[in-house]
Amino acid sequence: MKTSLLYGRGELALDVPDNAFIVTPPAQPALESPQQAVRDALDAPIDTPPLRQMVQATDRVAIVISDITRPTPNHVLVPLLIEALNHVPHEQFVIINGTGTHRDQTEEELRTMLGDWVVDHIEIINNHCDNYDELVNVGDNSFGCPSWLNRRYVEADFRIVTGFIEPHFFAGFSGGPKGIMPGIAGLETILTFHNARMIGDPRSTWGNMVDNPLQAMTREINALCPPHFMLNVTLNRDKAITKVFAGDMAQAHRQGCEHELKHAMVRCDERFDVVITGNSGYPLDQNLYQAVKGMSAAHKIVREGGTILMAAECSDGLPDHGRFAEILGMADSPQKLLEMIENPDFSMLDQWQVQKQAVIQCWADVMLYSTLTDDQARLAMMTPVHDLEETLATLKARYGENMRVAVMPLGPLTVPYVDDNAADDDNA
Repeated sequence: MKTSLLYGRGELALDVPDNAFIVTPPAQPALESPQQAVRDALDAPIDTPPLRQMVQATDRVAIVISDITRPTPNHVLVPLLIEALNHVPHEQFVIINGTGTHRDQTEEELRTMLGDWVVDHIEIINNHCDNYDELVNVGDNSFGCPSWLNRRYVEADFRIVTGFIEPHFFAGFSGGPKGIMPGIAGLETILTFHNARMIGDPRSTWGNMVDNPLQAMTREINALCPPHFMLNVTLNRDKAITKVFAGDMAQAHRQGCEHELKHAMVRCDERFDVVITGNSGYPLDQNLYQAVKGMSAAHKIVREGGTILMAAECSDGLPDHGRFAEILGMADSPQKLLEMIENPDFSMLDQWQVQKQAVIQCWADVMLYSTLTDDQARLAMMTPVHDLEETLATLKARYGENMRVAVMPLGPLTVPYVDDNAADDDNA
């Protein structure tokens, strides 16, 4: 049976057994006119007046965007926001790139993300989580850390957050308040958000918005300095806009998450010996750090002792920036990594991604098809492979002729789950 995985900027063709289960959510057609749909949403938002009526001509306006690791169509959303607010002089806008703990974007990358006109006419800054001169502590929170947010955002008269809504492997869903926290937060706050206790909580998982501690923290800190308006979208496998959610952040984001829950969750009757997954292609598969999301989605349906076959281009390496690669080299097994990270005295940038990866690798083997070197794959305690179909044939010797195989063509854009009545779930 022929199928394919999203990989880099294209697709990776794959021939799998005829009885393989293809994990495919309901198709979401692209909007015929996404620009008009955004305009309509700004004119008739959810639980707020029209955007234009909310902003005075004298207001300083901050627009928070997702960074280059997310496929948010900033080049569509941001110009339409500025168009809707054409009574506000351009010099009163600032676009804040929500890098979280990630690196700055280059001017070329910003032009790709936003378009030349925006880069040439509107001030753009990157959030620097470790520069406290650029941050403000907006108040106490119940999680025991300062609530550091970007100063330009806090001091703006009108605050807008943009983004896109997709399932998230520990925050339930992306978008909404996550654009602010951790998008434009300070390092101390982000480290608390991602500490071992928070990440290891079984409620911190795909699709859970009810009692998820990470959602509770991001909402609490957002409430200390809330955005006045949210503009989020949902996307299909082609990264095309399928629906627009604008207005009051709490209500609009809730509706967007409910929509995605219906379109992203796929029920499976059993776990599988082998799960083949990508990481939704570029930009999400640009490094191994981000590819943990695809592994985490596959973890939901692979059996204990099974194999995850991960295809992620990793054009940006492990990456070289951050401390992900450094932490991977600090122990010689996934279990030892977990023990190190779960020690209350341990705290390092990027530990949360290593923690999630180690949990997965304690459950199943992970084989990696990518542009990384074999040594880089082995540093991550993964087996490098160079031919997916040949590897699949080899795995049949391990699991037998009746090997059960699942394929996730969209990677973490789809969240499979095992029916509770059919098999035990690991709450991953």
